Amino acid sequence: MPRVKQSDIEQLKDKIDIVDLIGSYISLKPAGPGSFKGLCPFHGEKSPSFHVRSNPAFYHCFGCGVGGDAFKFVQEVDKIGFGEAIEKLAQRVGYQLTYEEGEREGSNRNLLLNINKAASDYYQAQLNSEEGRAARDFLVARGFELEAIADFQVGYAPKGWQNLSQHLSEKGFSMEDQALAGLLSKGDKGYYDRFRGRVLWPIRDANSQVVGFGARKLYPDDQGPKYLNTPETPVYHKSSVLYGLDLARKEIATKRQVVVVEGYTDVMACHLAGEKTAVATCGTAFGEEHIKLINRLLGQSTDPASVVFTFDPDAAGEKAALKVYGDSSKFNALTFVASGPAGLDPSDLRQQQGDAAVIDMLKNRKPLFEFVIQHRLSQFTLSDIDSRVAAARSAAPVVAEIVDTALRSGYIRMLAEWVSLDVSDVAAMVGGNKAQATRARVEPLRTSTAMPHQEPVADKLETQIMQILLQNPTAFSLQQLRRMQAAGVISGAYKQLLDLIIENADHLADPSFANMLAHRGDEGLQNTIRQLALAPLPLKSEADLGKYSQGIVSGAMIKALDREKTDLLAALRRAELASSDEQKSAIQRQLVELEAERRSLMN
Repeated sequence: MPRVKQSDIEQLKDKIDIVDLIGSYISLKPAGPGSFKGLCPFHGEKSPSFHVRSNPAFYHCFGCGVGGDAFKFVQEVDKIGFGEAIEKLAQRVGYQLTYEEGEREGSNRNLLLNINKAASDYYQAQLNSEEGRAARDFLVARGFELEAIADFQVGYAPKGWQNLSQHLSEKGFSMEDQALAGLLSKGDKGYYDRFRGRVLWPIRDANSQVVGFGARKLYPDDQGPKYLNTPETPVYHKSSVLYGLDLARKEIATKRQVVVVEGYTDVMACHLAGEKTAVATCGTAFGEEHIKLINRLLGQSTDPASVVFTFDPDAAGEKAALKVYGDSSKFNALTFVASGPAGLDPSDLRQQQGDAAVIDMLKNRKPLFEFVIQHRLSQFTLSDIDSRVAAARSAAPVVAEIVDTALRSGYIRMLAEWVSLDVSDVAAMVGGNKAQATRARVEPLRTSTAMPHQEPVADKLETQIMQILLQNPTAFSLQQLRRMQAAGVISGAYKQLLDLIIENADHLADPSFANMLAHRGDEGLQNTIRQLALAPLPLKSEADLGKYSQGIVSGAMIKALDREKTDLLAALRRAELASSDEQKSAIQRQLVELEAERRSLMN
């Protein structure tokens, strides 16, 4: 694989706004002057510990320890190599890369994205053909006007076995690459189009790049499944994509709400009705990776976020709701279920009753806990005391898992009312289940292995000194740095970093000083630099940085003076033993000067 020129990599890095980049993946909020934080995309958490700064251009998670620059972030979050990350970022900012071996069209990932884009354009054009009338009629019959169909870039795959492959081959894409993109299948007679005689929806990632397709069959003689999706490819992973996310991202962050529907037309219906936070899974059940994705989009705030699922009130819908209920504690949001009248999904509801009916359905949502409890109660007749007690026992574990004590008490009273039992009896059932759940969580801890020994953390002032050295390096002069070094003010893990800073002191005023240090240190030192460079400072505004920095500099110098004083007192004792009056006088003068300097720093 040809290598990108190093000069291009450096220029590209300067063009990337790391805050804007990471903000396109997760929700970031200000966390102090020049600093932002959000939920870490690399591990599950409910309180944000993931910090980002544009200068120095780093990210670091204080929860799991991951960190790096823009290239490293894209590598890790998109699971791609360094070269592909460079090319993806270059494409993002419109930078033309050059290679050691000359110009090149792009990486494997870019090639597949280009193939998908060409296929999407082809399918859209085919929707307007004579053969595409069946697809147009299908969509119009479901209440979608041609303008809306065009806005969602819905397309049509012709019935032929090689229509798309011939079109893409004429554009210079090989059959093998088309198959790698998931657009072709291979049989005994060679390659053939995967999607034939179907309506197609392009599936995009958060950056609006086409990564795959979802297709619905149109013709009775089609022996394939009703819905057919792109298979797993290097750019399409169904467990971590949501249809409509590219359109809903900004609205989700603004409203702190996500509506999860079941189909592509349901997403269209919700958006056209005015609910632009709607998304859908693509050929798979809602799972762990989708939860992480939604949590990252919602971020963390004092304002409660909401996730609304539009499950059908039938057996399949109840099964899906129960699965989500099992993962409900993993959401950084309140979870709800909305069901249409007579079991209508958003698409059918909009078609039959209009946009307002879709909005009303979502407004009349039920908390997920209530939906699950009522599902369990529906399994019993509730016509006699035995049935009511059995129903209460069936629902008690659901109530017991509610973490909020006030909310749990409220559901205990509601459950007691639904089954016509005393509140105290239902509370006892819930309490028994809660105790059992607690024992299940605590018992493994009693047999767990001891925590490994950890090295003691650095002195607080040393840490503050190093934070200022990386976030406001010009606060210190080279003379002060050398004085700290000689006095041993910085020790342990930070000593190596101070030595590196002094070696590169000519660049203290360089805006990218911390970035430069990171590139010149080993992996362990890079991690330390990121932590210090991204650590929040106790400032109300950027204007406070100078005053705070001066306080830390004074503290560092006082510590250096104290160390120097200790050394001089030891030297004085040695001089007294040697009966050297001249040496004693010189040391005493130095002690007086040190004390005077110390007092000036204290004032």
